[in-house]
Amino acid sequence: MDSAAEDRIEPWVWRIAGIVIVGSIMSILDTTIVNVALSRLGVELHTSIANIQWVVTGYLLSLAAVIPISGWAGRRFGAKEVYLTSLVLFTAGSVLCGLATSATELIGFRVLQGIGGGLILPVGQLMMATAAGPRRMGRVMSVVAVPAMLAPILGPALGGLILDNASWRWIFFVNVPIGLVAFVVGLRGLPRSEREDAGPLDVLGLALIVTGMPLITYGLAEIGTTGGFSSAKVIGPIVGGLALVALFVAHARRARRPLLDVRLYARRTFAAASVTTFCLAAALFGAMILMPLYYQQVRGESVLVTGLLIGPQGLGAAIAMPISGRLTDRIGGGPLALFGVMVTTVTTIPFGLIGAHTSIGSLSLWMFLRGLGIGFAFMPAMAAAFAALKPHELSDATPQMNVLQRIGGSIGTAVLAVVLQRSLIAAHHPLTPAGAAGAYSTAFWWSLGITALAIVPSIVLLRAERQTRSRTRAALKDAPTIEPIGA
Repeated sequence: MDSAAEDRIEPWVWRIAGIVIVGSIMSILDTTIVNVALSRLGVELHTSIANIQWVVTGYLLSLAAVIPISGWAGRRFGAKEVYLTSLVLFTAGSVLCGLATSATELIGFRVLQGIGGGLILPVGQLMMATAAGPRRMGRVMSVVAVPAMLAPILGPALGGLILDNASWRWIFFVNVPIGLVAFVVGLRGLPRSEREDAGPLDVLGLALIVTGMPLITYGLAEIGTTGGFSSAKVIGPIVGGLALVALFVAHARRARRPLLDVRLYARRTFAAASVTTFCLAAALFGAMILMPLYYQQVRGESVLVTGLLIGPQGLGAAIAMPISGRLTDRIGGGPLALFGVMVTTVTTIPFGLIGAHTSIGSLSLWMFLRGLGIGFAFMPAMAAAFAALKPHELSDATPQMNVLQRIGGSIGTAVLAVVLQRSLIAAHHPLTPAGAAGAYSTAFWWSLGITALAIVPSIVLLRAERQTRSRTRAALKDAPTIEPIGA
């Protein structure tokens, strides 16, 4: 009876989950909704695509710069206070973006928007993980993750709908009512946060990580512009960023109060779950650029129709996640992550065989099944990582997991974009639908390889969880029995 009561999720936990969902969906949606508007923005603001792409790149850079500080800020000022402040920054940035009169203004306001957006998700996850506790982590985190899977898929469709019927400015103004609602319900519904002794800010660590992470992100973003890995604009920032991150890791291992505790990776469960999440993010977000482009370039579909056609993958993930969450709390995240990765790998094979006239119904079915695999892999791995930690370690873990997801997604996107571009160039000219479809087929085989990379860390995660459970059972078995008084 006591065990059942402990596993039951109280209404206040679900209330926190709902509030976090409302706020988080904005920042996730905004990573994709603007992409479909770049051409329109370039025309309206009288600038080139090379310049206007900084509307996306600037947002990604500010996200990468601010995420590492979220853990320290949450401990120092309180998670609720930081979360509400991030909502204000994001909403204010959205208003200013909608009012921008030049490309320079829009890029600057997108950076402000990214600072708020970069804090929303990790701080929201921190509050959720703290409220859920390790035994209920899977169920709660899987429900919160449903919008995270749907938002990137719905973003292009929503962006296309807005562009077809209203000014581009509404791509940003649409965030305002959501932000206001999220702030009000957060102010009233989130519990008061306990401030901790976070210690002085690790200035050296901050300087290293907020320089290194944006440099890596910038280099990866430039791959899409230069069309390859060999350009100095790509190699320089990535190598420099990796060197700064390596210096940060060396510093964090020695510092008494580092900005982020990298010693968490010494635990096999957390390390394996982190690598699995990184590989899955690369496979998921990398492949997400392929199907929209295929439908538009090969099949001639509109942006709105394309958004609807890629919806089955999000639907499959949304259905699988609540189920995987309940199973994670019962059997652990390792078995489910391995199962999900295997399903995702197998269901990617049909896309490697894609042609110019492949049945859209068949593609939708395979996308739905692929979404099921993603739903059974992604959140169990994250839940396993958080469940392996003590409550006071969550403020270090959540920003690191978010960084890994974003870098993994950026690498997957960059690799597949280059593979696709080179395959299209190598196709016979003039480029026929069959030739273009062949280029997408090549890119999907690469996507299959990226997905398969997650199998090994999933196996390590499975074994690490089993060893942890065996040690726990042995400790309970060997624990001395206390006889009741008077027995």
